[in-house]
Amino acid sequence: MVNKVILIGRLGKDPEVRYTPDGTMVTNFNLATDESYKDKNGERVSKTEWHRIVTYRKLAEICGNYLVKGKMVFIEGKIQTRSWEDKEGVKRQTTEIVASDMKMLDSKGQAKADGPSDVVNTGSVNGPEEDVPF
Repeated sequence: MVNKVILIGRLGKDPEVRYTPDGTMVTNFNLATDESYKDKNGERVSKTEWHRIVTYRKLAEICGNYLVKGKMVFIEGKIQTRSWEDKEGVKRQTTEIVASDMKMLDSKGQAKADGPSDVVNTGSVNGPEEDVPF
């Protein structure tokens, strides 16, 4: 069986950085992918899909330090669906991409001001060893 996702898109906002109770760094961000086609009337139609991306550990640190809203990235990972009960007792569910690899695709000079602008490939980083409840 295979569970593999490859996406190229732009960040909808800066990554959100969090920590698990054991201190593991986690980043969450939304990635937009666009598709355009011509409908039966010859009109160009554009469609945007939003993907929730989660990164852990070293990859989370890299994403938190270098990614910003609008940056184009390559993401490779797996689809994960998880559910939980919110504070009111309502069962919630979300589907997300747990990233194992990220490559920045924009040209140099577009990273956050605090970091170097020549970082392009982060390499692969293993995902979570257990589910994170947030």
